[in-house]
Amino acid sequence: MFIGHYGPALAAKPVVRQIPLWILFVAVQWLDFCWSTLVLMGVEKVRIIPGFTEGSPLDLYFMPYTHGLLGAAILSFVFGAIALLFVHERRVAVVAIVAGAVFSHWLLDFVVHVPDLPLIGDTDKVGLGLWRWIWISLPLELVTLFAGAILYVRNVPSTTRFGDAVFWVFVAAMAGVELYAAFGPAPATPAAQAETALFAYVLLALLAGLVDWARGTVRG
Repeated sequence: MFIGHYGPALAAKPVVRQIPLWILFVAVQWLDFCWSTLVLMGVEKVRIIPGFTEGSPLDLYFMPYTHGLLGAAILSFVFGAIALLFVHERRVAVVAIVAGAVFSHWLLDFVVHVPDLPLIGDTDKVGLGLWRWIWISLPLELVTLFAGAILYVRNVPSTTRFGDAVFWVFVAAMAGVELYAAFGPAPATPAAQAETALFAYVLLALLAGLVDWARGTVRG
């Protein structure tokens, strides 16, 4: 899952409006931020196999530190604590919401990944495998994104119509990115995949911050 991860980020904003949207966008991809870094370092492993599943060419055969159940839980709490550097109000709620946003990544991955998410160490791997059927996994990604978008726009009103227009253009662009990722060429190498992922995550977080600003909702 890629763009679908941002649905929970958008849905979480109304819960604690003091959390900037860009932090929530980083949170829901925090496991993959760490994963991409470890892939570049040669610690976690992935093979690029075109057609591995209909929804993804990635054979994620070794990622116990970022996508293992224990590792994901630890990384969730770590980023929840990091968020306190940027948000100084409602500290317990901020940690809970941000950590929950991080862990939502593992839960959504569980739905679409083939069994490659380890429960203990690098063993007992789980995953429902909906990536095997793109006609299921792709609509699920888009529905998750748009459900979060609707919750966000209804519960965090923009101060201007321009802000709402910017937001929906942003959401449409994210949907377009998902379609390209689903039907575009497979990455050339694991390193290329990791680098592209990091670039995309940073860019989308920056754009989310601009959307928050355009809608006048940076501080809720």
